[in-house]
This record gives sequence, structure tokens and C-alpha cells, in this order.
Amino acid sequence: MSLPLITLRDLHFSYAGGLEVLKGVSFDLHPGERVALTGSNGAGKSTLLRLINGLEKPDQGQIEAFGSLRQQEKDFREVRVRAGLVFQDPDDQLFCPTVAEDLAFGPLNLGKSHQEVMDIVGRTLSLLHLEDLAHRITHKLSGGQKRLVALATVMALEPDVLLLDEPTNDLDRETKQRLIAILTELPLAMVIVSHNHHFLNRVATRQVELSEGRLFEAAEEKATVLEI
Repeated sequence: MSLPLITLRDLHFSYAGGLEVLKGVSFDLHPGERVALTGSNGAGKSTLLRLINGLEKPDQGQIEAFGSLRQQEKDFREVRVRAGLVFQDPDDQLFCPTVAEDLAFGPLNLGKSHQEVMDIVGRTLSLLHLEDLAHRITHKLSGGQKRLVALATVMALEPDVLLLDEPTNDLDRETKQRLIAILTELPLAMVIVSHNHHFLNRVATRQVELSEGRLFEAAEEKATVLEI
């Protein structure tokens, strides 16, 4: 098997106030895997995504991404481009006046030329079938449209990994089917947090469960902690 893109080793994390939510999480994400990350509300699923790209820092343990140990803030700058996080609330991700400007923001900040950015925006809109939204006012979009545009802003960075936090929220049935088709066609590794089991059954190639601060393969008894 190819080397993992992301490796977590014995991660511990506590919220402010001392509540320990992760108690020794280990995990490998390999190229092409689409991993469903399940668990009850408050189990720490969103926190785990934020740890992967450095928005939170573990109390203990190691994070390796794309062949390098990541410890300091500077180490995660590359990770945030290559492992794109789509937030649970798209309003946290969209802040430019129009959809096209939102998609252009990330590539411009990476130093791409104007022509390169225009090509990336056009290509990304086409990939996600969002061409008709290019010049729409972002804050006037529906909740489902905002969610797809938030995904597009991450895809415009041309990542190797997608980290998706409840991607089907606010989507009607037709748009969910559209999202399933998009994700299953993408050649990217993914970690997907969702309570929509039908969606996960259609998209995921593997499922893990976060429970009582530990990570388990969903098909195994909880007595067996996930060890890679």
C-alpha cells in the first residue's frame, strides 16, 4: 500500500475547561480513500478535522502530513492548502461579494497570475457544475448553493485531500445526489464527517467511529482500538 497522506499518532485534546475529548487517536489516510468519520454529537469529529490542518493544536501526540511532521504554525500553512477543510457552516468560508471572487481569493493569495486564477475559477465552476452561479451575490445564495460554493473555494486550491464537515446540511435530495456524483468522481482522499448514513454509504470506501475519545474501525468491535 502507498504511504499515507495523513498520519495521526496518539492524539490527545482537551477543550478549554479541561474536558478531554480525544484520548489517544491514531489514524492513517491513504491516497484515494474516502473515510467516513462518524460518532455522536460532541464526540470530537469536527475537532479532529481542525487538528489535521492546524486550526487546533493537540495536547499530546503527532501529526504527519504529506511526508513531514507538523508541529508549528508555519508547518501547517502548506497543509491547509493541500488538505482543504470545508466548514460545517459555509458562511464561515464565504466572504467575497461574488462567487467567482470567492473562488479566486485562495489562488490569488498563493501568488497565481491573473490568467491562471481565471482558468482555475472556470475549471472549478465547470467541475462542480456551478457555472450559472459565477456572478451571483454570495450572501443571496440558498443554503445548499452556499455549501457547494464553499466546496468550490476549497477545490480551487487544487488540494490532495478534502476534509468535509457535514457536507449534506441544507441540501435538497437532488443536490445531495449531485454532491455524491461529484465526490465519487474526484480522485482525492477525503475524511467526511456526516450523520447522513445513506450519503456515507454511497460515498465512503471506509468508515471509522469516534467514541469515548478513541477511534475504531466501524466494522470491528469497540474492544479493538484502531491501530495502524
